Amino acid sequence: MNKNFKAHIALLAVNIFYGANYSIAKISLPQYIQPAGYILLRVAASTLLYALFLLLFMRGKSFRIDKSDWLRFILCGITGVALNQVLFFEGLARTSPVHAALILTSNPLLVLVAAAFLIKEKITARKFLGILLGISGAVLLIIYGNEIAIGHGSVKGDLFILINSMSYAVYLVLAKPLMKKYNPVLVVAWVFFFGMIFSIPFGYGELLQVQWSAMPSAAILSVIYVIIFATFLAYLLNTYALKTMSPAVVSYYIYVQPVIAAIIAYFLEEEKLTVLHLVSCLLIFSGVFLVSKMENDKQQI
Repeated sequence: MNKNFKAHIALLAVNIFYGANYSIAKISLPQYIQPAGYILLRVAASTLLYALFLLLFMRGKSFRIDKSDWLRFILCGITGVALNQVLFFEGLARTSPVHAALILTSNPLLVLVAAAFLIKEKITARKFLGILLGISGAVLLIIYGNEIAIGHGSVKGDLFILINSMSYAVYLVLAKPLMKKYNPVLVVAWVFFFGMIFSIPFGYGELLQVQWSAMPSAAILSVIYVIIFATFLAYLLNTYALKTMSPAVVSYYIYVQPVIAAIIAYFLEEEKLTVLHLVSCLLIFSGVFLVSKMENDKQQI
């Protein structure tokens, strides 16, 4: 089995984990654990797991970080973990799994916007059209999606998910130089550590309020899934894939998530797909197609 095939399998697994996470996380969120407390638990547990991974499997390798990079690590911890995760869980607690998954497909477009502002990457007319289509799909879903046969979505929840996606886009642009300079697992471990530090003020009180003894087994299994599969393994496999695949190819796999989210939501009877879902999805995918096709032509991926 060659490296490229293994990387594709890893990426598929990552996005299946994420796609299922929208519905599975809601089994315990927010009825048993409030969003901020959930984030602190998720990030703290994952930070510990990454630390153990580094100690067990990366002995003898340098863990040294240049002083000039610490600020970037801190910013990555804020945008990629603390702010990103809080907004995701706050949004997921208020909107539907399919809404969240569809809105997050705009992330590659938002990465492009973030790159234009942060590293002055040029946006061509074709890329601008792609961004416009993708964002319009997300906005359509946010403005009208909650008025057309959507059981428990909300504008506020959808907006949280969209801002969450923006935050993660900024993180990807900020983290790119670190991934090139250091071992990716080391980068993720430090990013989670700083994310944990900034999550403590928001989630400490909520985490103390959790009544673990009153939680049913389904809710406990939901928490375990979020920590092990949707966080620790997902970031680890994504990091592995980045060793052999380009960031562009990695980002394309996000489109697996709405499919998995819709299937899981359907079987759990949370919601059914509507014409609006399909139209929003078409706009988002069309926008990304324009952007990704140009990147493929340029990079010959």
